[in-house]
Amino acid sequence: MNQEKLKIMLDSVQHGGLSVDEAMQQLRHLPFQDIGCAQVDHHRHLRQGMPEMIFGEGKTAEQIVAIITAMVGRDGNILVTRLDCEKAKNVVRAFPAAHYHVEARCLTLETLTPEQRGKGTILVVSAGTSDIPVAAEAVVTARFLGNRVEQIYDVGVAGIHRLLARREELAAAAVIVVVAGMEGALPSVVGGLVDKPVIAVPTSVGYGASFGGIAALLGMLNSCAAGVTVVNIDNGFGAACAASLMNRI
Repeated sequence: MNQEKLKIMLDSVQHGGLSVDEAMQQLRHLPFQDIGCAQVDHHRHLRQGMPEMIFGEGKTAEQIVAIITAMVGRDGNILVTRLDCEKAKNVVRAFPAAHYHVEARCLTLETLTPEQRGKGTILVVSAGTSDIPVAAEAVVTARFLGNRVEQIYDVGVAGIHRLLARREELAAAAVIVVVAGMEGALPSVVGGLVDKPVIAVPTSVGYGASFGGIAALLGMLNSCAAGVTVVNIDNGFGAACAASLMNRI
């Protein structure tokens, strides 16, 4: 339940449109609901300003369907991250209105038009085409959370002229999420060009000495550009949530 729904319900009680007992029934599963395989947090939107979202990796399709069933009609729109194609097919079979975003490996089920809550645009930048799955996860998540989102892909430091050709877009953004693997240099370059928050996302893309993204992570943590914030390896979702909070009106 989000703040707007709670205000409407309380207003209805105040003006006699809803009885106290009916309101209590609606609040029965606040703050959480035990469905056996999960404790669904219906109170998260009131606490954090963003709803419960489902991490699909490691869950069965049946568990994901059960969680969505508990959330539908109560928590508004639904986002499932890290969902492979086979599990997505089963979920879409149960919820035909759901949309699977192949590149992002995310599924969204929107029963309401997302409320635009951002004061500016979140720009998602990827160093290489191989980084797009993580970047796309950030794009889908940021849009789900009510932000205007734009993306620039394949502008890594191996061809820095590609990035410099997009200076106007970088300057126009309110928050920039920079996704890079290999040596992870791109966030430092972007951070040195702009006067806005830069959130760096290391990816597990790279050859052996990249150590599954650890080289990029350490490079970003040691960035010479002041103010670059770093999230965990391949965590496009977390970067988008942080960017959304920074961009909030």
